[in-house]
Amino acid sequence: MQLFYCKDITPNAFCTLDAEESRHAVRVLRLREGDELNVTDGRGNLYRCRIVTSDDRACVIEAAEQEFSALHSPFSIHLAVAPTKNPSRMEWLVEKAVEIGVGEITLLNCDHSERTFLKTDRLEKLAVSAMKQSLHTLLPEIHPAVSLRDWLNSQLSIVNSQLKFIAHCESDKPRTPLATALTPGKDAVVLIGPEGDFSPEEIALALECGFQPVSLGPSRLRTETAALYAVTAFNLINDR
Repeated sequence: MQLFYCKDITPNAFCTLDAEESRHAVRVLRLREGDELNVTDGRGNLYRCRIVTSDDRACVIEAAEQEFSALHSPFSIHLAVAPTKNPSRMEWLVEKAVEIGVGEITLLNCDHSERTFLKTDRLEKLAVSAMKQSLHTLLPEIHPAVSLRDWLNSQLSIVNSQLKFIAHCESDKPRTPLATALTPGKDAVVLIGPEGDFSPEEIALALECGFQPVSLGPSRLRTETAALYAVTAFNLINDR
């Protein structure tokens, strides 16, 4: 199945695919007027559509019906991660995390961060591509970089049933293996630090905010590997 993305699509109405999606449909797949295609709005909905105008810059489609979508998990993981020094590693992480299944991604500025700014527009394009590739119908929201301390303070006012974890490397402090700490059927948020790990002060603040310390096994993992480990463990637990 080929999956297209149009955030403005509504049932029983006309909408126009953006230039990139139009080019793929008309030039690459050679779809013409009357051909059908599957379109998601990125919010969990899947539509069966028909091409009205096969313009390779502005392809007009009609959403004939809205289908029930089981292409996404009802449970979600929020990944809060420090950007890597090499931006291509973060791009790789976003692509793979979306393919496996992630609900939100927040970029964190930490005490030991070597990169404090990363444009999200490139990451958002990669997320759209990965969503379509993996046939998901939920497009994860990617939040711009924010101070870990500010982000933790903002979470104090939010009351929800999410499981909250911080993965750090201080082996002299008690930690629970993430796979043991996760509970099937519950949303989770996982904090992943920069290459230099979280500072002791950041760890202490996260614990005060109700985050449970977890380990990701005996190996020392790169930031992007640790983040993907967390996403994979969450999805494996809930797939069971």
